[in-house]
Amino acid sequence: MLTTFLAAAKPAGGAPVQDLIPAALVGGVLAAVVLAVGLGHRSGRITLLSRLAALSEHITPVPGWAALPVLVTLNSLLIAAFGFFWDVGTHIDDGRDSGPFANAAHYPILIGLAGVALAGFLAAVLGADARDRAAIDWAPNWRIPLGGALLLLCGGLAIIGFPLDDVWHRIFGQDVTLWGPTHVLMIGGASLAPIAAWLLLVEGRCAAGVRRSGRLRLLGWEVQLAGATLIGLSTLQLEFGFGVPQFQLAFHPILIALAASIGLVAARLRLGRGGALAATGAYLVVMTPLVLIVGPLFGHTFLHFPLYIVEAVLVELAGLAFARRGPLALGAGAGVLIGTVGVAAEWAWSHIAMPLPWPASLFPEGPLLALVAAVAGGVIGAYIGGALAAPRRPAAMPRLVPAAALAALIVCLAIPMHTTAGPPIHAAVSLERANGEAMATVKLEPADAARDAKWFHAMAWQGGGSRLVQLRRTGPGTYRTTAPIPVHGDWKTVIRLHHGNSIVALPVYLPGDPAIPAREVPAPTHFQRAFQVDHEVLRREEKGAAPWLAGAAYGALGVIALAWLAAIGAAVARFERRSGVAVAA
Repeated sequence: MLTTFLAAAKPAGGAPVQDLIPAALVGGVLAAVVLAVGLGHRSGRITLLSRLAALSEHITPVPGWAALPVLVTLNSLLIAAFGFFWDVGTHIDDGRDSGPFANAAHYPILIGLAGVALAGFLAAVLGADARDRAAIDWAPNWRIPLGGALLLLCGGLAIIGFPLDDVWHRIFGQDVTLWGPTHVLMIGGASLAPIAAWLLLVEGRCAAGVRRSGRLRLLGWEVQLAGATLIGLSTLQLEFGFGVPQFQLAFHPILIALAASIGLVAARLRLGRGGALAATGAYLVVMTPLVLIVGPLFGHTFLHFPLYIVEAVLVELAGLAFARRGPLALGAGAGVLIGTVGVAAEWAWSHIAMPLPWPASLFPEGPLLALVAAVAGGVIGAYIGGALAAPRRPAAMPRLVPAAALAALIVCLAIPMHTTAGPPIHAAVSLERANGEAMATVKLEPADAARDAKWFHAMAWQGGGSRLVQLRRTGPGTYRTTAPIPVHGDWKTVIRLHHGNSIVALPVYLPGDPAIPAREVPAPTHFQRAFQVDHEVLRREEKGAAPWLAGAAYGALGVIALAWLAAIGAAVARFERRSGVAVAA
């Protein structure tokens, strides 16, 4: 068993064994140093952390046990986000790498995730003082800040996703999808970390109070955390933003509505009037340069992303209309506006800037699910934002309401998760070649197979770039590409069709890949082929393994996700009950 495991270290499997040993040694040494410094601080022999915490108080005007971890978190998340966007763009354009340490983009991801875990560790080691009523009594004379404990959970689970990702590749091969279980583990930990850090910052503020001179600076840090929360909630949209989604298009409006409702409602309730607009501004200030660096500067596929400006305005309007009725009314009202007007605005934006415009065939499923998700997200955002604002005003939300909202949200995400192969579809393809590229004419059988499709296009990727080429109807069941598609080298070129809840693909050209192994799928001048289940074509690096292993992995991810959500819910509830000093807005 061990021999088989180690032998899997191929470019299409896990990391080479010669990379694992030094990586394990470096990781072990760094962990030992961090642990030694932490123990030295608790015993009083090392004062480094105390000095750093005192210095951090001059930057962020809250106690050092909150200021230092928050600063480390924000910087770590920025590094991780840069590496994450770079890594996804690299894999879309160039395919898999020969190992986790052969891809430069993996280093900022690893550093960023380790930094988030370190921030949680620092919060736990520094410990809260007696003024923090929400802190957890860990040991005699040792109280861990509530937000710090949550931060440690997020960072710890995110960082273990990195070695687990290599184990996954050894068992199942490379999975070129953002939504693989180990990928979601890393993404989820980083995405939820801003909420934990935000809670920690407010916890420090409530424990010690803030002088009037420091309130404006502290507001700036809270706006940054609100923007980071919006970025974190948007990360699972990246496959749609890059134009290579491997799941139903209905997820796109659902995910946008969900991110907007949770993040912007929480910001409005915590920061007050203008809070949703400020959070959106902070989001755009970070997203815009990251996208421009990874895209035009590094020469990768451009990432298209939602602006959330219309949604922020809608949340501000909901705040004016419903703020006096409490967080629940504001959250639900904002959710309705986001799920209707906001989704309509994003529908228009998809036709202006998104690689996959939302077609009429997405109606009614997409908008209806997005509306439910927006209302549920608005209630969850109100629960979080209301609790963070609890020292100023009571949240007054029944405990079962956010749980019911979470259940509704899970249903919204589960419905489009189901896909089928659909009825058999064949195509006769004719290519007009020139310089390694070709204009393709595709004749479908049955002829109406692409009628009311959610997407129907040619996609080429992993050949040094990526392309989406639309197919224009030229006759009954006959379509022609609007631009040439590559059929040479390392390019993988397919015709993709998403109809109803079926997503299928027809290979046009796939290079030979001895590492998988897989034979070349040639692109002769004329050929006939059948459409296949989409992921069998796009993720052909995957290899067969016992189905129960995959089920166990996704089941474990589900348990972890529920544990994350339960931990956040429990932390928010505890903070609302125990947060102490009333702080003027």
